[in-house]
Amino acid sequence: MATIKAYFVGSGIGSLAAAAFMIRDGKVPGKNISIYEAMNVLGGALDGAGNASEGYRLRGGRMLTSDNYECVWDLFKTIPSLENPKTSVFDETMAFNKLHIPHAQARLVDRNGHRTDVTTMGFSMADRLELVRIAEASEHELGSDRITDWLSPPFFSTNFWFMWQTTFAFQPWHSAIEFKRYLHRFMLEFTRIETLAGVKRTKYNQYDSLVRPLLAWLEAKGVNIIKDCVVTDFTLDPKADSFVVTGLDCVRGSEVEKVAVASSDLVFFQNGSMVDASSFGTMSSPPKASTKADSGGWRLWEKLAEGRPEFGKPSVFNSHIPESYWHSFTVTLKDTAFFDHMERFSGNQAGIGGLVTLFESNWLMSIVLYHQPHFPDQPAGVQVFWGYALHPDRIGNFVAKPMAQCSGRDILTELCGHLNCDPSMFETAICIPCRMPYITSMFMPRAPGDRPLPIPAKAKNFAMISQFVEIPVDVVFTVEYSVRVAQTVVYQLLGIDRQVPPITPHDKSIKVEISAVIKAFA
Repeated sequence: MATIKAYFVGSGIGSLAAAAFMIRDGKVPGKNISIYEAMNVLGGALDGAGNASEGYRLRGGRMLTSDNYECVWDLFKTIPSLENPKTSVFDETMAFNKLHIPHAQARLVDRNGHRTDVTTMGFSMADRLELVRIAEASEHELGSDRITDWLSPPFFSTNFWFMWQTTFAFQPWHSAIEFKRYLHRFMLEFTRIETLAGVKRTKYNQYDSLVRPLLAWLEAKGVNIIKDCVVTDFTLDPKADSFVVTGLDCVRGSEVEKVAVASSDLVFFQNGSMVDASSFGTMSSPPKASTKADSGGWRLWEKLAEGRPEFGKPSVFNSHIPESYWHSFTVTLKDTAFFDHMERFSGNQAGIGGLVTLFESNWLMSIVLYHQPHFPDQPAGVQVFWGYALHPDRIGNFVAKPMAQCSGRDILTELCGHLNCDPSMFETAICIPCRMPYITSMFMPRAPGDRPLPIPAKAKNFAMISQFVEIPVDVVFTVEYSVRVAQTVVYQLLGIDRQVPPITPHDKSIKVEISAVIKAFA
């Protein structure tokens, strides 16, 4: 193992996790591992940046659970916390959640600013039968169908749909297969979807709580981090009858470099990006409407897949921006007026209320008030919350333009209208909007072969780690998917005699199944 070198193209959580598994379980020296990142910050979609004076910003925030996420916790049980090195990130996170137990009391809010009764899922018998039908259909039967091919229009006005949709960011036109996988993977969450009682949050934003501790551990092990370096191509062995990488073509600034790769070395590639071409706005201007022409994160996968069907079809995922994009926004507050208002309105202290969804808003807007501070350097008296909207192309209820054309100030105006807030609450607020063209691109309807296997056919020293590869049963748009893929390919390529943690089969539990039936008839 000691002679193997590994090269990672991309520094998302999948690459960082794979590097950690190589060191921890494969006994590969850290100095033999190099991670190449096109940007000057690592972590991919798990981001968190900014400051109190200019405003904090988050593209998104992933919800975790302790009842799933088997590979994530297997990793972070061995990664020390930055604040207390004697405690693992897993233990730190679980201790935090024992103090802040989620129990949303304002999960859905109507057009009049009233909390909606969500003790009922709102199903008719026809809705229940359709839900069972799609949950029990095989993936072969579902094929490349959309959710709307299996569920009728009334289903999309149920309490369940609004809660499930906004918890996981589904659109009606997304993949029926992925929706079915979610129903099974998170059946336990279905039984408590109205309170989000199963959700676990990290102590801070996920960049500071997950990425930074993992990076610190990797760097302490001697892993080489190369930032601001774009890998533009792979050099292949022309004489091999299989796919063998012999080099990386890199661009750093104006310099072109070639990195030699031995046939016994390993190359890991993060194909595709759900946060590629993201853009931020300001209080006075909307984010730039970036298009495919502004996208750099797909080019290498497109080049790789050309003429090689075993490497998948990136166009299935990156050619539908109107169906894969949404906008988020991060708000930095200098006083407690809005948090105080929301605590009175919802009955929840910040950090335990989960998503508050304005389900009758034209933008289908949701917000979440985190436990404070959400950033380690956040000054006392400063508060941060996050929100997003699944329909940014629609005209607002209180602002006469689509969210896609809105500044941060416009977004706060729309939010005030829905929550009957005094606009003075946001007089000193900083709202930073964010546009993400591909944020749900992994949910696009797909056919077999559109997502490549993590280790494609004929690949000898090459693997792909991302949300756009195919592993059975598990669900994309989760940190778990990236980490599970990473652990799987590392163990396979290094021949590690340790089992990848199996998926917990909550959907096979009689207790969970009975609870789900009871919930469906509530």
